[in-house]
Amino acid sequence: MQLSILLSTFKDIFIFLSVLGVLIMVHELGHFLVARRVGVRVERFSIGFGFRLFSRKKRDTEYVISAIPLGGYVKLAGDNLQEYKGAKDEYYSKTPGQRAQVIFAGPLFNYILGFLLFSFIFFLGYPNLTTKVGGLREGFGAQAAGIKPKDRILAIDGKPVKYWEQLQRIIQEKKEADEVLLLVERDKEKLFFKVRIRQDNLDDTIGGKRTVGLLGITPDGEFELVRYGFISSFLQGANRTWFLTVMTYKAFWRMLSGRLSVQESVTGPLGVFYVTSKSAKLGLIPLLHLLAILSVSLAIFNLLPLPTLDGGHILLLGLEKLRGKTISLKAERWINQVGITIILSLALFVTFNDIARFFGDKIVKFLK
Repeated sequence: MQLSILLSTFKDIFIFLSVLGVLIMVHELGHFLVARRVGVRVERFSIGFGFRLFSRKKRDTEYVISAIPLGGYVKLAGDNLQEYKGAKDEYYSKTPGQRAQVIFAGPLFNYILGFLLFSFIFFLGYPNLTTKVGGLREGFGAQAAGIKPKDRILAIDGKPVKYWEQLQRIIQEKKEADEVLLLVERDKEKLFFKVRIRQDNLDDTIGGKRTVGLLGITPDGEFELVRYGFISSFLQGANRTWFLTVMTYKAFWRMLSGRLSVQESVTGPLGVFYVTSKSAKLGLIPLLHLLAILSVSLAIFNLLPLPTLDGGHILLLGLEKLRGKTISLKAERWINQVGITIILSLALFVTFNDIARFFGDKIVKFLK
């Protein structure tokens, strides 16, 4: 029993490190390729930090795999003012626009990876909830009209519906006391029901509330794989990537305005490990879906205008372009110190938060 638990834990850790490794490698590959394209010499391409497990030098670049897989970096020649010597293949010898391209490429590659993964998922087959009824809510129209668990809703006001998402989209737009005509399949028999809509407040995915129309039913949990053609899968992938982008920025705004709890919305490596292990147990598609979400989220997070993040570097490059000169060595050191302090503080916060959210119950049981 103990051996099986140990093997399962090692498997979860391996999957987590693989997911993290893919995200980091793609991000750093973006910096690496664009640096090469604009003529910046890359001294080191590292996956991970700390003790070197593997190292190989090819041309001017040392390729490294390090012991701590919670990050990675590309070391560019002359990428700080203290080391800069004025050679034409150094980072600071390039224009602000060229340097911005190098910095922006990391998040861009993560964003593209997320889009490609979403597209691949839609091509393989994306699991969608069907319209099979699982339960009824007391006092709502479906119960009063005679809808029963295991009924399958086939159409709303003559419009065919096959998936729960389609059903929600139509019903939630309805107003209080509106009536809809449902075509329902029950024991291979087709029946019609007139159902009165009732509105209620629901929490959305980014901490807000909205008033929507409801039938008063819950899904049965039955899924069906929906596959798209080659071109259609890319269109669906683009839609899903854009939706996630909009929702993420809305969530950031709600956090800044205090309408969304940071504690409940932000997660770190421990939280990612927990969610990754859960997704892996559900199969390949859920794991790829999580990887796509993480990749897009990493791209968006990295573009925030904070010191040490890619967005912070791009902001400084914009200021340099306006001023017509680079920042001083003293200012660079101060900005880096502030950035490291912010990132470390955030890392500590999300780590303790993840422990409380995902492992709090287990810790309490252990202490008892």
